Amino acid sequence: MRTNLSTIHTGRRFTVKRHAPSNIQAGMRRIERREWILWASAILVTLLLTLGILSFSFPMLREYAAGELADLHMSLAMRGLVGLVLLFDLYTIYQQFQIYRIRHQLVEREELFRLISENAMDMIAVVDPDWRRLYNSPAYARILGFTDEELTGTSFFDQVHPDDRFVAEQAVKDSTLATQVRTVQYRMRHKDGSWHVIESGASAILNPQGTVEKFVIVNRDVSEQRQLEEKYRQAQKMEAVGRLSGGVAHDFNNLLGVIIGYAEFLQESLAPENSLRSSVDEILKAGKRAASLTRQLLAFSRQQVLDPKVLELNVVVSDMDKMLRRLIGEDIELKTVLGASLGRIKADQSQLEQVLLNLVVNARDAMPQGGKLLIDTQNMVMDEAFVRRYPYPVQPGPYVSLTVTDSGIGMDPETKARAFEPFFTTKEKGKGTGLGLSTVYGVVKQSGGYIDIYSSPGAGTTFKIYLPRVDEALKTEKPSGEATSFTGNETILLAEDESSLRTLTRNTLELCGYKVLEAKDGVEALEVSDRYTGPIDLLLTDMVMPGMGGRALAQELTRRRPEIRLAYMSGYTGQAVGSQGPVDPGSVFLLKPFTRELLTRKIRDALDRRVLTETT
Repeated sequence: MRTNLSTIHTGRRFTVKRHAPSNIQAGMRRIERREWILWASAILVTLLLTLGILSFSFPMLREYAAGELADLHMSLAMRGLVGLVLLFDLYTIYQQFQIYRIRHQLVEREELFRLISENAMDMIAVVDPDWRRLYNSPAYARILGFTDEELTGTSFFDQVHPDDRFVAEQAVKDSTLATQVRTVQYRMRHKDGSWHVIESGASAILNPQGTVEKFVIVNRDVSEQRQLEEKYRQAQKMEAVGRLSGGVAHDFNNLLGVIIGYAEFLQESLAPENSLRSSVDEILKAGKRAASLTRQLLAFSRQQVLDPKVLELNVVVSDMDKMLRRLIGEDIELKTVLGASLGRIKADQSQLEQVLLNLVVNARDAMPQGGKLLIDTQNMVMDEAFVRRYPYPVQPGPYVSLTVTDSGIGMDPETKARAFEPFFTTKEKGKGTGLGLSTVYGVVKQSGGYIDIYSSPGAGTTFKIYLPRVDEALKTEKPSGEATSFTGNETILLAEDESSLRTLTRNTLELCGYKVLEAKDGVEALEVSDRYTGPIDLLLTDMVMPGMGGRALAQELTRRRPEIRLAYMSGYTGQAVGSQGPVDPGSVFLLKPFTRELLTRKIRDALDRRVLTETT
């Protein structure tokens, strides 16, 4: 039996499936066989007539041969009759071959039409002016699950969403007036009850009198496209909010640095029994809470400075196990499944611990009556087929996955779409900042990873984090000894564009015995260095300054003074730092806002060259 090929649309890929010949083709062949039988019967009858004529014409020919000329005219008539019959037979045979050739062409065109309709990704329907379906392409079964038998005779708009029916009907009616096909989008019901977004265009078929005889409606399922567009818009929104958050955090950190610094001066100058001491203590507490919020904003905007190291994810999870169990309480059952032979990752350990902590806290809050919490790690490979589901570029390759699954209340689609937005929370006022999941998102992205969320109301939530696998070996560092004193007498060049913070930092360092040369930007810092004839032991510079930034200043000053040591400070990394990677080896980094104790300790560490990089 002949078979033909048709293409089944599965997402973005196509698979080929074989079908038996269509009912139309089989019917054509049955008609063709019947016509052959009829024509064969006609030929047989004409042959019998010819034989009958010949049976009584031979005796007449013998009489003619014997000289009976009287009947000559009869013999000629009989010959003519036989010739006509034979000519009729030849014409019948010729006609049959012509009919066969034309029918063969019709079958080929029918086969071509069938191949086009069965292999088209779009759903094609032909309806009459009363909207009754006359034809439905096989794509309806593949996309919406309805067979041709289930659709035939029904109204085209039976599957259209009630809220969209007016739009769909109007678009079809407008096709009688439009010279070009106008496309509209509406929802159509799948056989399983779900709704698909359809892009539709209609064409009116007119009879010779100019009235509508049929409508040809072509529908395309754009549900996946709409989802990808929504994900892309969400990614763009997250990027825009991240840039805004980073800029706000940078300026806010400078202000917080001044507030915390001078509050510390006030705190030290007031005796514990002073009535103003409690007020100053509250100012410091509020400043440190605000600093914590800005750090979370920086984490979301991927503009914090990380200290990436080669880690074993299983070790990180195991070390946090006891703390997590105390955090979630006894009414939640925590289970960890650590993958065997798990690959290594490269990330900031403190930030990775913060990611896991935030996810566990989010799961705990989603299970107020208790439940189950699963933490799972495993190796995986993102192949080309896997990364195609993302609307943004994803690097294929080996990854280590961290999965956190809870049996909580779950999220509806609207909540899930906004889960990573900063300050978005479904918790009661005062019970959440809305920065927990945004911090997770930022840290994962800045670490070169990806995060997915799966959730539905009443079915719990699953977060899957993918971090790139590395082949580097673990490095062990010997802890350096703590400095006994944070004072000194070295010379420090201070470059900071925020005047109030520069004054506070200079006063703090001078109280510790250091000599401080100050500049408002990188260009002025180079001029100060050129004018100063003595040794400069340390450059303390802001990373982001107008004109020449901190990295460029450090490179130029190191060229002029090779012995100088480096210390960076910043409220965020921004483009100036993020595009160039971590700070220089042998230098230290201070994340604004910093306390007086942290500043003096970092400066002493940098001068003594005991610490490479510390971001706490």
